[in-house]
Amino acid sequence: MPTADLYAFRPVTADDLPMLERWLNAPHVRRWWGEPAKEVAGIAEDFDDPAMASFIVLHAGMPFAYLQSYRISADDFSFGDRPDRTVGIDQFIGLADMVGIGHGPAMIDAFAAKVFDEGVERIVLDPHPDNAYAIRAYEKAGFHAFDQRMTEDGPALMMARDRC
Repeated sequence: MPTADLYAFRPVTADDLPMLERWLNAPHVRRWWGEPAKEVAGIAEDFDDPAMASFIVLHAGMPFAYLQSYRISADDFSFGDRPDRTVGIDQFIGLADMVGIGHGPAMIDAFAAKVFDEGVERIVLDPHPDNAYAIRAYEKAGFHAFDQRMTEDGPALMMARDRC
């Protein structure tokens, strides 16, 4: 598995939007994410939202994935009882040749180390229960399932990882 120190996270800019749309159109991404143009518009809208942070993930300097992080508001209990400093994440690997060789767990682990160092206490995510590859990657990155629910986006397996 690739080592976590090979990953960097840089903020998404408007110049990245065409690349993100190409990635979102890839069959391995499109299956789990929404309509690409709508998703890209949502990413662009989030540039001004202080609760959201969107990143291009680089491996050895090459962009290959997208990751977004969002603060869970105090009145949002969709992820159950949780510490005040909890963030949610969503991500995908855009380049098909980077899938299935360990980059998912490694990049998520690298991001977890980064935000835990910044004071975050818990990270949560909610993959579709049928997305076995993503769930396995999250488990390899130290996440555990704690519930399954119906959300506005459909069924979701609720998963979390706490700072050690």
